[in-house]
Amino acid sequence: MKLAIFGASGRTGVPLVQQALEQGHTVKALVRSPDKLKDAVGDPLGLPDGLEVIQGDAMNTADIAKTIDGCDVVLSTLGHGKNSPKDMQTVATKHMVGAMKERNIARIISLTGAAVSVPDDQPKVADRIFGFLMGLFAKDVLEDAKNHAEVLRKSDREYIIVRGPRLTEGDPKGTYYVGLVGKESGTQIARADVAHFMLTQLEDDTWLRQAPMVSY
Repeated sequence: MKLAIFGASGRTGVPLVQQALEQGHTVKALVRSPDKLKDAVGDPLGLPDGLEVIQGDAMNTADIAKTIDGCDVVLSTLGHGKNSPKDMQTVATKHMVGAMKERNIARIISLTGAAVSVPDDQPKVADRIFGFLMGLFAKDVLEDAKNHAEVLRKSDREYIIVRGPRLTEGDPKGTYYVGLVGKESGTQIARADVAHFMLTQLEDDTWLRQAPMVSY
């Protein structure tokens, strides 16, 4: 498949790009700083085969459209940086959905935090504390994450909102919990395993138009 990946130079985006290429997919990646991604996934001889890096801004409709053009599936690991606009994830997602409609691209897989709840969640005390702290210390980030999810829910795209708790830099385990926030969900997961799950959803309809939680 040809994949459009946003947030590709981030800490979850890098393993997502690497694993996608290892699985034989081709990738178009929109990044602000191409050198950052090149340093992470390239080698002294240049970029890996199958990777096209586009320099641009996820808040820019033209850059979004250029990245999505010709792709089969859209994946986003966009996260807030130091100078990100408060509504960055929401606005970027609106641009993605619009560009997807114009090009008849159905599926989008988007990463967000576990504090974005769904009605069937059964949060434990630790989950409630985490959500409270997010609302207290990262209110704008949480609000943006919720609004981005709402954009996807109101769209006619084949969305899958992947929710993750605390993301770590550890080695992937290859096995993890997938479901709702509740008694079987954990409080952390390696970014590489989040990337792995996102790629399993390219054609799987199990979690179509849902928001599964992935954790250990």
